[in-house]
Amino acid sequence: MILEALEREGVEYIFGYPGGANLPLYQHLPEHPKLKHILVRHEQGAAHMADGYARASGRPGVVFATSGPGALNLVTGLCTAYMDSVPMVAITGQVPSTVVGRDAFQESDVIGATSSVTKHSYLVTRIDQLPRVIHEAFHIATTGRPGPVLVDICRDVQQADAERVTPERLAIPGYRLNGHVDLEGARQAAEALAGAERPVILAGHGVILSHAEHQLQELAEAAAAPTGTTLLGIGAFPVKHPLSLHMTGFMGTGWNLKAVQNADVLMMVGMRVDDRVTAKLAGFAPKVKTFIHVDIDGSEMGKNVRPQIELVADAKQAMAAMLPHIGELNPGRAAWLTQIDAWREEHPLRFKRSNGRLQPQDVLIDMYRRARSEAIVVADVGQNQIWAALWWNYDRPGLFINSGGAGTMGYALPAALGAKFARPDVPVWCVAGEGGFVMTAQELSVAVEHQLDVKIVLLNNFSLGMVRQFQDDFYGGVRSQVELTHMPDFVKLSEAYGMPATRVERFEDIAPAFDAAERTKGPFLIDFRIDPEANVYPIVPIGKTLNEFWEAPES
Repeated sequence: MILEALEREGVEYIFGYPGGANLPLYQHLPEHPKLKHILVRHEQGAAHMADGYARASGRPGVVFATSGPGALNLVTGLCTAYMDSVPMVAITGQVPSTVVGRDAFQESDVIGATSSVTKHSYLVTRIDQLPRVIHEAFHIATTGRPGPVLVDICRDVQQADAERVTPERLAIPGYRLNGHVDLEGARQAAEALAGAERPVILAGHGVILSHAEHQLQELAEAAAAPTGTTLLGIGAFPVKHPLSLHMTGFMGTGWNLKAVQNADVLMMVGMRVDDRVTAKLAGFAPKVKTFIHVDIDGSEMGKNVRPQIELVADAKQAMAAMLPHIGELNPGRAAWLTQIDAWREEHPLRFKRSNGRLQPQDVLIDMYRRARSEAIVVADVGQNQIWAALWWNYDRPGLFINSGGAGTMGYALPAALGAKFARPDVPVWCVAGEGGFVMTAQELSVAVEHQLDVKIVLLNNFSLGMVRQFQDDFYGGVRSQVELTHMPDFVKLSEAYGMPATRVERFEDIAPAFDAAERTKGPFLIDFRIDPEANVYPIVPIGKTLNEFWEAPES
């Protein structure tokens, strides 16, 4: 019944790991060849693969795990998906209903452990709850603000016999979706944007989730409004567009931060307006007279910044409703755009090339040149993530995948594999630091087993780079427990898994290494030994406002 329900939901891939409490599912899995099961090497890897699959495909990722430690190993992946509003359905086995709560072997309170990191969860103790629960789980995961849903199914329920019943309708008490746009609010927002002297639009992950990239560009162009994105919103607006401010936040571009801090109308679309965007909240966008917030989740309104105009709606629908009301623009707009261009010239992205060491930006510039605005790029967490974000150069909306809200190290490799399962026709690049990479490196087995054409760009500085930079800049220069001196030889490690790899330490070897990777069918790893003192810039010091950002030293 469970597997048939998954087929009805259009599930293609399941990322999972069998164990005692979900063996009945695996017993019948061979009878359902439409469901392709990917045997991971750790349940956390399964969750991240399902997450990457969902972000790349737009369809919910599905993950299986057994009870106790199997289910608990999903928690980090569920949190990652929850923080970033990624649709996922996790189906976990549970001990028999007759011994729930009696500390049976491999029992854990999975519902209690995951309630804070799931959109909803079910404990199924009776077979008459199936397959309605599965149907509801997919509906909840994929509607409104997406998110992960967990279904914990007792083993005796999996082994019970019952008549198959297909649910004909949904009846979920308390679950109400807002399917309309406040047209008066949309008119007010459009008029405020058009009438502003110094407007700015910031776009978040919600724009990508609602496939509203086209509407965002139309609105920005109609209003002549400079537009930036959050870290998770990268790809929502073309970086090479004349109105692009690139990334915002405490590691955003200098010209973006200048624009935000001097705007008089700020429209925030599909974003939480969290601390990574605002830095010191009391000093965020101090000249703004009108905040406009567009988000599908009403609970985000006023959580951090109180908007004067609220639009609780899907980003695509809201911006489409605004477009007809963009009238005559404020005559001061030309001067504002000229000022933005001046800030872009005054505060460019730059990095040092003078110490003779391989710089991460050199690596990423060549990678993005080869990506040609078409490839999926999956980044891990830390300096590698911000470098990959800042040097993103696509001239059209594209896919940049990373763990934003949770900041989960070890995310990139399994998520990149999930993305490749979802989009086998698209090149996939995985960018990671060596610290995060070793947390889930066992999933190299999956890459090799399925010959997934994922190219792994390892930015290896033999340290926890972001932590080291914070210690240097904000904690008195005391470097404590950040040196990763005893790491594997990543070329030998890759070859042990059956994957070709190479090492690069000089600038002139970057292009030949990428050439070798692109000639290879299947996975390939490049261990780039980068400058161990390379830092991320711009950066806003801890506790400071966006006005106080530091820039890279002059070369």
